[in-house]
Amino acid sequence: MTRPTIRTLVAAALVATVAIVTSGCGSSDSVAEQYADGSTKNYIGGDGTVVEIPPANRGEPISFTSTTDLGEPLDSADYDGDVMVVNFWYAACPPCRAEAPDLEALHQQYQDQGVSFIGVNVRDQASTAVAFAERFDVTYPSVIDITDSAVQLAFAGQVSPNAVPTTIVVDREGRAAARITGRAEKSILNSLITTVLAETP
Repeated sequence: MTRPTIRTLVAAALVATVAIVTSGCGSSDSVAEQYADGSTKNYIGGDGTVVEIPPANRGEPISFTSTTDLGEPLDSADYDGDVMVVNFWYAACPPCRAEAPDLEALHQQYQDQGVSFIGVNVRDQASTAVAFAERFDVTYPSVIDITDSAVQLAFAGQVSPNAVPTTIVVDREGRAAARITGRAEKSILNSLITTVLAETP
C-alpha cells in the first residue's frame, strides 16, 4: 500500500473544504422545505425574495373588507387612488417583530404622500394584535384575518402571502405590484414604494 503524497493530501483537503463551503452557500430554506422539515418554530418564514410585477402584467384590482383589531370596519375601496403596503404578520413571529419598526418608519415617511399601510394579522386575536401595536408603536391599522382568511384569499390568486411575514405593494389601481416574501428590508421596501408611487396611474 503506497503512502499518499503531500500533494494528494493537500488536494483532498481542498476538495473537502470546497464541499463544506459549497454546501453552506447552496443550502436553501424554501417554503416547501419548511413545511416538511418538522421544525417547531411554528411559522413558515420567507427568505426575503422580491417579486416585482411590471404594470402591463398586473392582474385585476384586489378588493377586500375586514375588521381591524380595534373593531372598526376596513374596506380596501377606502384606499382607492393610494399606493397600499399590505403586511401579513402575527405577534409571535420573530421576523415580524424585527421588521415592525421599519414598517412604522416608512408609514410615517409616506403617510402624507398617498401611501397607506395596512397590517393583516393571520393568527392572533384582536387583544394580542393591539398589544403588539402598543409595544412596537405601530400606528397604522391591522385587520384580524383568522376567522375567514378573507384578505389572504383576496390576494391568493395573484401574489399569495405564502410565508410570514409577507409584504405586498399595491398600486393606485388596486393591483399587486410587488411582493417581499419574508422580512421586509427597509431600503428594499422603500425602493419598491418609490417606484410604484412614481408610476402614472
